[in-house]
Amino acid sequence: MNNLGKLKFRIILSLRCFGYWVNSLFPFLLPLKNYINGNLFFGVYRYLHDCMIYIFSENKVHSGFKVVFTNSFPIFLDRYDSAGNMPRHYFWQDLWAAEKVYKSKVARHFDIGSRLDGFIAHCLPFCEVVMMDIRPLDISINNLSFLQVDCTNMEEICSDSIFSLSSLHAVEHFGLGRYGDPIDPFGYKKVILEMQRISKLGGDIYLSVPIGYQRLEFNAQRIFDPNTIVNLFDQCELIEFSVIDDANKFHQNARLDDFAYTYYGCGLFHFKKYKLRSIGLI
Repeated sequence: MNNLGKLKFRIILSLRCFGYWVNSLFPFLLPLKNYINGNLFFGVYRYLHDCMIYIFSENKVHSGFKVVFTNSFPIFLDRYDSAGNMPRHYFWQDLWAAEKVYKSKVARHFDIGSRLDGFIAHCLPFCEVVMMDIRPLDISINNLSFLQVDCTNMEEICSDSIFSLSSLHAVEHFGLGRYGDPIDPFGYKKVILEMQRISKLGGDIYLSVPIGYQRLEFNAQRIFDPNTIVNLFDQCELIEFSVIDDANKFHQNARLDDFAYTYYGCGLFHFKKYKLRSIGLI
């Protein structure tokens, strides 16, 4: 990346950082686009307009559902949304990984930190899922087991014991304290070492992390150069690398270097463990 490109990145990241600070301190103010494009103003107008029409109509037909101010639940912006939303990264990554688990025909799959209402829910109809997270889970669902564990040190899980393992949009958070985990600059390396340790030879690992210009966005996440991830999984063979780009478009079987300088993409990595090796953190 040339100097002009780096300057552009710095400006974008600075503005994004400011926006996130505002959103964290005053969450009712964002997304600002709804103020800028006028959607909020028109949404309020349409709400009042529709409410008056409904009251007028209800007085004529007596449907049994009157407008009562103390029961109001105003929603202003849904009319401007599309018929279906695709959460950035999560829609494509959850489908990508769930399809792979399904095709593998495993009876039990282990997961570290992925979304319960996304990827894990996709897998539950066809296999048992053992979900691992540092936070508790007080819910009972058929086919779902749960282990509360710090996944940077899964000493209760035997080495070379798991045939199918995933972690989607989670590794980037380890060691930043966001989820109550201990502060550790090497948190992301430790969980990757543990993922390789507990995986069986010939076992599958499905991973997704934010990719692009490598950086730390404390305390939310790390953004990785795709090559960094491949180098860290040095006990594994890369079977597939796919990408969700800055426009939220899915690219299957991509080249690592083509997406090293995206702004905020998502790298989807399918690894297969092929050797045992003991390595340090640095």
